[in-house]
Amino acid sequence: MFALNWFGLLAVSISSLLIGIGKTGVPGIGAVVIPLMASVLPARASVGVLLPMLMFADIFAAVYYHHSAQWRHLFRLIPWTLVGIFLGYLALSKVNDQQLRPIIGAIVLFMLALDHWRERRKGGDASIPTYWWFAALLGLLAGFTSMMANAAGPIMVIYLLAMRLPKVEFIGTSAWYFLIINWIKLPFSANLGLINAESLKFNLALFPLIAIGALAGIVILKRMPQKAFTIIVQVLAAAAALHLLLSPIMKIFMES
Repeated sequence: MFALNWFGLLAVSISSLLIGIGKTGVPGIGAVVIPLMASVLPARASVGVLLPMLMFADIFAAVYYHHSAQWRHLFRLIPWTLVGIFLGYLALSKVNDQQLRPIIGAIVLFMLALDHWRERRKGGDASIPTYWWFAALLGLLAGFTSMMANAAGPIMVIYLLAMRLPKVEFIGTSAWYFLIINWIKLPFSANLGLINAESLKFNLALFPLIAIGALAGIVILKRMPQKAFTIIVQVLAAAAALHLLLSPIMKIFMES
């Protein structure tokens, strides 16, 4: 078991609650978890600990929202995501997540800005992008970034926002997408030594907090208006992208 002080225990407890809330109620809030966990655990170990936590929360969300998933979007994304996961697996020995993070952040910010510009220019008449390359590009990016740094959340947000899904369908589709790809990632992560007996024992202690967070997320989503949901998701995705973009600079500043 990892030896943590009081701050470390508080950080992983908060992270567990946020993972549950993010999966069932407020997509994007889970982006806070990645830097929080990495601040109290070794970077490599934090990746291995996070994946089973995400998978456990995925099960809650997928079961509760199973009637709301829009499978046509999953069928478009998942084949490309599988390619992205494999490419990420190959790249793990050559590219680290610190090199990848600012690239992901820049891409997400650009696409959020592009989507905002389309909405402002065309208003309610902005077309839903149905061309094949849109799903292909985002599917590849999501698979690659998910394998490299568990950072596919903001990219999936962009796709689902572009599809203009109501909040419950948004959550249901996202839940099944991540349930599928996280289980696919499991053997790759185990093969790389990211998941082991020690990390799994640590996960078991955190699962009750994830469950509490997941139940809280369901309640929050029921009470949140659609417009507020869309704005919150956009803001959280932009915040996550800014963090990814600026984290290497912040690290250099803190070490100097």
